[in-house]
Amino acid sequence: MRKNKNKKWFSHIVIGVSLLVLLAGCGTSKASSGSEVRKIKVAYDQASKPITWLDENGKATGYDVEAMRLVDELLPQYEFEFIGTSNDDLLLGVEQGKYQIGIKNAFWTEERTKKFIFPKEFLGLSSMGLVVKKKNENIKTLADFATAGLELAPIAANNAQYAIIDEYNKANPNNQVKLKAGDTFSIDIVQWVNENRVDGGAMIEGLFEKQVVDKDGPYHNLANDIVYNEFAVIKTWPLFNKKEQELADAYDTAIKKVKDEKKLEELSVKFYGKDLFDVLNKVKR
Repeated sequence: MRKNKNKKWFSHIVIGVSLLVLLAGCGTSKASSGSEVRKIKVAYDQASKPITWLDENGKATGYDVEAMRLVDELLPQYEFEFIGTSNDDLLLGVEQGKYQIGIKNAFWTEERTKKFIFPKEFLGLSSMGLVVKKKNENIKTLADFATAGLELAPIAANNAQYAIIDEYNKANPNNQVKLKAGDTFSIDIVQWVNENRVDGGAMIEGLFEKQVVDKDGPYHNLANDIVYNEFAVIKTWPLFNKKEQELADAYDTAIKKVKDEKKLEELSVKFYGKDLFDVLNKVKR
């Protein structure tokens, strides 16, 4: 009789301990074994649809945001907090440590390496092209634009698009695009071209799609008058604060796994309407 009581008592203990373990497991989110989770502030430009933006429900989304969410899922030691801001605040904030990471469809430039850590692994790809009037739709490349002697919309010197055009000019001293540094980071390129203030402007395809091609775009009425001609597909990167090398290394490990699972290709189709990774072997930058 005493033996049966002991058995019953032992059985109750085992069940109790099992329940405690199960409940403890349910109560953990990213932390494991009592380890502390570090919160990481990820700044994003909240007005760059479809790359990064704040949706109608007040949630951060876009290609860069969703790609970084996939990274976050693979890093239990970190918890990403996405903070919407302006382009200028993002750059200054990451440089000064207000944010640990910034995402904005950022291109690599030599100048930016002095202010930020660029990880080893890129985050995405971006189509860059010339926005011109229909009458100039035969202007397909920067060389075409330069040869025709057309005027390009000003680009801020701290905008990576400026660096792309400048690199072309240095490589082609006898056929240069007339490049002017603008006073602001970005201008309303579609409107400038439409009003004949300039002959064309450099623009990211995703932005052109949302502004002109989409039926709800602010310039959809110009869809038959303004065209976009891609001249380059360029790698884009998250920007890390200079003191965050360990975080950048962790990102590299995680994004490699995301790439191996082809999840970035899925995001490219979802947000850009095509798989930009199809031309990865042709990307020079």
